[in-house]
Amino acid sequence: MRRVLFLARQFPPIGGAGVHRTLGSVTHLHEHGYRPVVVTGVAGHRDRWEPRDEELLARVPSDVEIHRLEGAEPPGPASRLERLRGVAPPWVRWWQDESARLATRVGRDADVIYASCLPYETAFAGARVASALGRPWIADLEDPWALDEMRPQPSRAHAAIALRQMRSALATASAVIMAAPEAAERVKAAMPELAARVTVTAIPIGYEPADFPFAPEPRPPGTFRIVHTGSMHTDLGEHLRRTRGRRRLLGGTAPGLDIVTRSHVFVAQAIERAIAADPALEGRVELHLAGELTPGDRAACEGRPFIRTPGLLGHRETVALMRSADLLFLPMHDLPAGSRAGLIPYKTFEYLAAGRPILAAVPDGDVRDMLGRLPQVTLVRPPDVGAMAEAIARRAAAAADGREPDAEPPAEYERARCVARIADVIDGVAGTVPAPARS
Repeated sequence: MRRVLFLARQFPPIGGAGVHRTLGSVTHLHEHGYRPVVVTGVAGHRDRWEPRDEELLARVPSDVEIHRLEGAEPPGPASRLERLRGVAPPWVRWWQDESARLATRVGRDADVIYASCLPYETAFAGARVASALGRPWIADLEDPWALDEMRPQPSRAHAAIALRQMRSALATASAVIMAAPEAAERVKAAMPELAARVTVTAIPIGYEPADFPFAPEPRPPGTFRIVHTGSMHTDLGEHLRRTRGRRRLLGGTAPGLDIVTRSHVFVAQAIERAIAADPALEGRVELHLAGELTPGDRAACEGRPFIRTPGLLGHRETVALMRSADLLFLPMHDLPAGSRAGLIPYKTFEYLAAGRPILAAVPDGDVRDMLGRLPQVTLVRPPDVGAMAEAIARRAAAAADGREPDAEPPAEYERARCVARIADVIDGVAGTVPAPARS
């Protein structure tokens, strides 16, 4: 079998949204004649974006060859001066150097290098390994790096630096994979020299059907359960609101961006409005927030007895909670009408796999396009509290007559089908001569 050398810092037992692309690839690529070899990090818990989940490690096929870095990541963020210069934090630079060194040593018989670019700077390591081994490499960015509106920059100058870094990192890639069509289109438009030379394509992360046969979590009768899983962005959103005037002058932030909507702030207001309109809902509606909460997240829960905070759950427990929902809440950041979001949150696919009704508060973009055709989904704009309240009241009335039947998940997003498309990209670059590095 041909060998694919993965550089993937986010790999089990690290959990969270960023791990599932690589986990799915190493699970299914053998079906297409590839043997995965993984170079990954030390699996330490750094922050809430990287929860530890031993359940996911148990799902890695036993024949996958895994090489972990030794030692400890340097602690702390980049210094203020480094941030102003666009320099990555010490732990990112350490990962780049050490992963490239280890991958070059263990990957000499690899046919293709596959860089899972979380962090994005992993692309530099992928390019370095490919150059050392004389093999082609693929950059899987998922989200659009310097072109991602969810990564606001302090100024236009910083945005330009980030774009130059992205262009430099991808200069020798033999293919680029994104998770959303809009992200792929942005890369093609911003880097026509890259798009003219290699395939830039969007492949969804998808869902693993085997993760979802679990029974719903038990729950009290008569309740109407709304569930949100994963991280929220209350603190960042509030910070951007406080600095909106300065950012408008300096640039670097997408016009009209509001990240507070990618939290529970607006749906909590909607629940209060629905209860005010129908007092019979009081004590019946519950909002479950599964995940590690920040101080800002917790502050938005105060005085709202309908909110439940079960904390950080394992993947199996999270799935059971999703399966128990009467309504799954999918919030995204807000953008002006006509501006398309450049990403698809991973929970979108898990919510579809759970089969439960979805309340999607999303802007224009791929998520709205893919969900708008599904009968179990109610679409509203991200800040539209009134529309959310009406949807909650309507769904609560329907649920009073009995649990709504599960919806059939769209087969096109099954993980094996998504990995088959990744295998097609690998087929296209395997055996080719890598692009020369710029002098």
